[in-house]
Amino acid sequence: MFSLLYSDPRFYLINKHAGVSFHREGEEDGLLDAVRAGLRDDAVWPVHRLDRVTSGLILLARSSQVASQFGSAFADHAVEKYYLALSDRKPQKKQGLIKGDMEKGRGGAWRLLPAVQNPAITQFFSFSVQPGLRLFLLRPHSGKTHQLRVAMKSQSAPILGDVLYGGSPADRAYLHAYALRFMLDGEAFSFVCPPDHGAEFVSEALHTCLQREASAPWELAWPKI
Repeated sequence: MFSLLYSDPRFYLINKHAGVSFHREGEEDGLLDAVRAGLRDDAVWPVHRLDRVTSGLILLARSSQVASQFGSAFADHAVEKYYLALSDRKPQKKQGLIKGDMEKGRGGAWRLLPAVQNPAITQFFSFSVQPGLRLFLLRPHSGKTHQLRVAMKSQSAPILGDVLYGGSPADRAYLHAYALRFMLDGEAFSFVCPPDHGAEFVSEALHTCLQREASAPWELAWPKI
C-alpha cells in the first residue's frame, strides 16, 4: 500500500501506491490503517490526501501540533506540490495556466467552468516522452477534488488510464504526486519521488525525460498566475 521514504520526529513522508484509498472502505483497510500498522505507530495525523488512483508523496504528522502547523501551511499555499501525469493525446497548449470554478457532474466526475469565483488553479508544462506520449508537470495552487484530472481533460489531454475523464485504458491512471517543498520550524525541506509503478512510468524514455526536464521542478520558470 505504501513505502516509507523519510522519517522525522515530527512527520513521516510516504509513497502511496496507486489504487489505495486514504480511508477504510468497507472491509478494506485504508492507507492510514496500513501506515499505523506497518510503522507500529498509532500517533499519525493526516494533513492532506490523494485520490485512490493517484500514487506518490504524502506527509503524515506525528503530533496534533505538527498537524496544525502543516494544516495552516497547506491552507496558506505555503507547501509547494508538483505532480506528474501522462497522456497519449496532444494538449491544446504545451504550457500555461488552467483556472476556473468546478462543479460536480454525473457519475462522480467534476467539470471545469468559465467562472472564477472560487477557482481551481493549476500551472503546467508538457514535454514529449516519445511519439504518442506526453509528460505533464503540474503545479496546483488549490486543492479541489479531482482538480488535476479535470484540468487535463480541459486541455483535451485526459490522463492515460483515467477512464472516468475519457482517458485511454491502461494498467493504471498515470497521475503521481512527484515533489514537495516546504518549511517547518524554520527548516527547509524538498523531496522528489519518481514513480515506480506502471509500465509507462518506469520506462527508460520517461526516466530520461524526467532527468532532462523536471529533476528540480521548483527551478522552472512557471507560467504566471
